[in-house]
Amino acid sequence: MKQITKYNFLIILICFSVVRGGAQDLHFSQYFNAPLLVNPANTGYMPDNDYRVGINYRNQWVNLTNPYKTMNVWADAQLLSNKLDNSWLGIGGALLSDVAGTGNLTATTLQMSVAYHQMLEEKSLLSAGIGVGWVQKRIDFSKLTFDNQWNSHFFDIQLPIGETFNTNNVNYFDVQVGVNYAYMPNTNTYLNVGISAQHLNQPNESFFTGNATIPARYNGFLNANFKVQDVWILNPNLYYSSMASSQEIVIGLNAHRKLSYDGDKQLIMGCYYRKDDAIIPMVGFQLGSTKLTFNYDATTSAVKNFNNGFGAYEVSLVYFGNYPSGHPVKCPNSVKF
Repeated sequence: MKQITKYNFLIILICFSVVRGGAQDLHFSQYFNAPLLVNPANTGYMPDNDYRVGINYRNQWVNLTNPYKTMNVWADAQLLSNKLDNSWLGIGGALLSDVAGTGNLTATTLQMSVAYHQMLEEKSLLSAGIGVGWVQKRIDFSKLTFDNQWNSHFFDIQLPIGETFNTNNVNYFDVQVGVNYAYMPNTNTYLNVGISAQHLNQPNESFFTGNATIPARYNGFLNANFKVQDVWILNPNLYYSSMASSQEIVIGLNAHRKLSYDGDKQLIMGCYYRKDDAIIPMVGFQLGSTKLTFNYDATTSAVKNFNNGFGAYEVSLVYFGNYPSGHPVKCPNSVKF
């Protein structure tokens, strides 16, 4: 009974931090494989391809009663790349679904974004994008227990909850903007930096009476590709996110190993660290235009006392494609085999 109470307390605590705070955003450890959620300026940003389609799935704290499950399906494409010599448009969309905790706190987001990409001379590219999303969040209060229902021995669901809820369903629009800059000094080196701001309209998100506006969230990333001896491509990454008093810092490296002469087959290995939270080993495989990547988050924070060290696992699948008419050659291209 003591063990069950401990898990229930953790889940209730997490749910209420979301319900009352209204300031918790979803995230993926493989943020670079969910580009539209990080920065709308990433929309249509694929110098070597015309379009791409991706799926991300995350399952967090699998050994608890109700693990967090997050699914993201997204796609984007280039427009006017054959008509404009030094620029193009990108358009894309994402559908995100998340279910969390005992109360089945469910978040569904439908997001559309557009970006403009302008080459600056021959070695650099500047992009700017905007995204608009519709968000719905709902929760089943009948599946939750509350502090007023604790009778010193167990949670008695017959006791009044002592809380006044206005609704179990909230809906709102969300706005984000971002910019992205890429620089390629030579065929073996590629540098990329981007920043974005989400929740610019500070929508109201509360199941209670009154306003609980979502504070703006600021994201920044820095990544690079370095080709080494035509066999390896090293891809270091740094990601930073700030929202109200919360911060997230992720740093790590992917290494792509060429397995075939033409680079059509690649082995992907990597490891990341999320500050004060988790160590994240990663492995993947790319065959032609399809890339499959898996990672596991090994918890290092105090939460490991509740989840026995079992964190989260993620799987991402991304497909890159080109139009039948062919893809125009523009610089800067990403480093490739």
